[in-house]
Amino acid sequence: MSRHPEVKWAQRFDKVYITVQLPDSKNAKVDLTPDGVFTFSATAGAEDHLYELTLPLFDKVNVEESKINVGVRGIFCVVQKAESEWWKRLLKAEGKTPHYVKVDWDKWVDEDEDAGGDVDLGGMDFSQFGGDDAVGDDFDDFDEGQEFANSKPEIQDGDDKEGEKAGKSAVEEAPPST
Repeated sequence: MSRHPEVKWAQRFDKVYITVQLPDSKNAKVDLTPDGVFTFSATAGAEDHLYELTLPLFDKVNVEESKINVGVRGIFCVVQKAESEWWKRLLKAEGKTPHYVKVDWDKWVDEDEDAGGDVDLGGMDFSQFGGDDAVGDDFDDFDEGQEFANSKPEIQDGDDKEGEKAGKSAVEEAPPST
């Protein structure tokens, strides 16, 4: 009896990415037909279990332009669509997708974000901005009701008493109301 490996997928306007996640697979065989039938078989694990799957894809594909890379951690396929258009789903059959087929959110791009190619960032180097939280932390304590005129600027030099005094807002200098 064969098993099903986990499959992740994502699409672009002109191609579909299919990743078969089967670490240390042996004798991997991948076949793709112009009708859009993707088949896979391999053995893996200490007991050389057989893994197989057949995926009837949503539409026809261009086999000659498609690429397959068999790696140590899995099999990565770039399937070129026969016609450049967004597919409603990965598989031809409507209904519930098999439990072993999942969306690859790392590669996923929404239809309205895909311009048929890479996004032009105007030469900007985003690596200089730090990690995901580089900007988010600065706004965590921001109160929507707070006005910028009432905020106290930071003093860089502790000996700058004039700057510190000038940095106080009218709200801070007013006597407390009783």
